[in-house]
Amino acid sequence: MEGFFGKRLLVALLLVGSVAGCGSKQEEHQYFISYVDSKQTQTIQVGYEPVEQSFDGMLKEFLGQLATDTDTVEYVKAIPEGVDIRGWEVDQGCLTLDFNSAYSKMDSITEILCRLAIVRTMTQISGIESVRFTVHGEPLTDGKGDFVGTMTLDSFVENPGEQINSFQHASIDLYFANTTGDGLVKETQEVYYNSNISMEKLVMEHLILGPKSKGARKTIPDETKLINIAVVDGSCYVNLDESFRNQNYEIQEPIVIYSIVDSLASLENVERVQISVNGDTSSNYRDDFELSQMYHPDFSYVDARDSKSIVIEDGEQQTIVQ
Repeated sequence: MEGFFGKRLLVALLLVGSVAGCGSKQEEHQYFISYVDSKQTQTIQVGYEPVEQSFDGMLKEFLGQLATDTDTVEYVKAIPEGVDIRGWEVDQGCLTLDFNSAYSKMDSITEILCRLAIVRTMTQISGIESVRFTVHGEPLTDGKGDFVGTMTLDSFVENPGEQINSFQHASIDLYFANTTGDGLVKETQEVYYNSNISMEKLVMEHLILGPKSKGARKTIPDETKLINIAVVDGSCYVNLDESFRNQNYEIQEPIVIYSIVDSLASLENVERVQISVNGDTSSNYRDDFELSQMYHPDFSYVDARDSKSIVIEDGEQQTIVQ
């Protein structure tokens, strides 16, 4: 077995033939390699036939594939450019991977999807039941400084993609500012949407669009762009562009934050939310709210008397949101 710190892992590009397409193609293969979709919202499993059959051979080959560029625009390699594996060790079914310092510089969404793809891929190998990450020999920590620990596939709950090219109906609860900007107004919208869009993205896009009823105000500037959003293990990572900072200061700081958090936490798969700006969580939003923190919902700002329930309509036709 390779020594953990004694030897470096040489991640080579393995020219082993073409990789099969995603989706149903995966079912034709015993193994798959996990990639990250180009929008950075989920992992994609692509069927793969390994050349090596030995334990060490498959371990090296799979790690190599995780770091190999793809030939499609639909998904990208799980381990980004510049992030290198310094070494590995397997002990009692646990694979420990030691990364260089570039690993710690990934934004939250890229890191969690990278980690999920690696765990998905490597635990297929007989003899690897869990994966542990370190950076220069130090245990990996999350944004709060807590140790991530050993991970299995059960450590993640990923929001799956929906059936392609179909439309669905949903009720979404959105929280906007009240007229004075010191409280939240709940607005329930009935929408039809393209099922290729995840529910968390649907919520954020409608939150950015603003309220449809009187007595409620936008909390997010019109020009704000949603760069990406992902949900893993109950944690929702929202990445907005710099325009998010161009706030209307008539809306109090916690109202803006909990407008986002409470709206997303209304979804069954979201328990907590982290907001980043251009992938950066090192600063504060305004004065008191640190972007590095995970925020749990707080519905104490909501005045139930101001709650609205509306249907998005265009004349007599319900709008299909795509």
